[in-house]
Amino acid sequence: MPSVFIKTYGCQMNERDSEAVAAQLIAKGYSLAQSEAAADVVLLNTCSVRDAAEQKAINKMKNVVGHARKDRPGQIVGFLGCMAQSHGQELIEKLPDVDLVLGTQKFHRVAEYLDELLAGKREKIVDTAAEAKSESAIREHLLNGSAKTSVSAFVSIMQGCNQHCTFCIVPSTRGEERSRTIPDIVAECRELVLRGVKEITLLGQIVTSFAKRDVPVKDGKTAFVQLLEAVHEIEGLERIRFTSPHPKGYGDDLVEAYARLPKLCESAHIPLQSGSDRLLKLMHRGYTREKFLGLIQKLRQAQPGIGLYTDIIVGFPGETEEDFAQTLSLCRAVGFDNAYIFKYSERRDTPAATMPDQVPQSLREERNHRLLELVNTIAARKYDAFIGRQVQILVEGPSKKNAARYTGRTRCNRIVLFDGSPRHQGQLMDVKIERTGSFTLYGDPAIVNL
Repeated sequence: MPSVFIKTYGCQMNERDSEAVAAQLIAKGYSLAQSEAAADVVLLNTCSVRDAAEQKAINKMKNVVGHARKDRPGQIVGFLGCMAQSHGQELIEKLPDVDLVLGTQKFHRVAEYLDELLAGKREKIVDTAAEAKSESAIREHLLNGSAKTSVSAFVSIMQGCNQHCTFCIVPSTRGEERSRTIPDIVAECRELVLRGVKEITLLGQIVTSFAKRDVPVKDGKTAFVQLLEAVHEIEGLERIRFTSPHPKGYGDDLVEAYARLPKLCESAHIPLQSGSDRLLKLMHRGYTREKFLGLIQKLRQAQPGIGLYTDIIVGFPGETEEDFAQTLSLCRAVGFDNAYIFKYSERRDTPAATMPDQVPQSLREERNHRLLELVNTIAARKYDAFIGRQVQILVEGPSKKNAARYTGRTRCNRIVLFDGSPRHQGQLMDVKIERTGSFTLYGDPAIVNL
């Protein structure tokens, strides 16, 4: 059977989609190639959040096609995911050698369409149409026992987004919110645990919006908290995480869940985007600086050691030096453990793309550098505070950079490296932190619980 190489761009949801596609193809008899040069099929699972991500995928495809003409003339190449959804037929018009373009609701059709292309039944396939129940069609996992994939797993609980932030293209590439049922999600999680998974991360564009129109509030608990409780009951599961939420979705029931559900890790990735109330309103975020700070205070009261992570955009249209100063001051006030900083990127058909006072690229670069410097300074101080402390880690497997070291993750989502062996993989263990690196902790192997 043919071999397939899948390259993924973008977020954890894209990673999960690629994993599911790979698992489906293996079940159909395909094998996974180690590189595009050795593959019969090359698929790029794409991202549209920023222009740079789209250009990277397009340039990669040009490179793949160029090599295929010389070395593998029969190679099938295709785009999957968000950019495929956004551009559709345009991609084949721009790159005529591309054979397959599949949108975000068609991942479960990949094997079927590849079979048709390889058999010569069709020359080109473009499918970006909406498909009912596609949110429940991706269930397969590739648990091959390598590193963290056999210890932790992503589970998609919903597709789409109804938030319509003015800078974001996701509602048009992923569609409207569509949630799976709680029993269906729990069944998938239970199956993963039976296969050795110890930690599950629940995925959604905005997970805190899960089933809010389908599942009524019960005993003061929203549908998402009801889901957390149901997953929490799975015997053998050690840890639960979720991403990405929205600050508006953190009701008191979710804050309280951190204090009363032992398996729910004390870690939260809460996208801020800006510390300026004026920009938050232009972005259509639905909260204020004061409400965000109030949420952080509540979370730290529920879990004093909680790890806090965020996303921030610099250079949004109309951002003044005062607006940017508000973002800097909020970062100082919160003390994030890490922040993913993005230079604003115009996305077609989004309101922000046509707003006045677009910030010059050079100023976006300069503000990105200043904010990154602040975030790194704060993070380094918080990492240094771990030196001498004992922490619990879930061992995921050997380090990618040094096979002699093993890597694990704390409950508050910090990576820890230590001198270990294969028998440690999948274990929950205590390690004493002896030093820090760049967003990494190093454990003392002398006190590892054996």
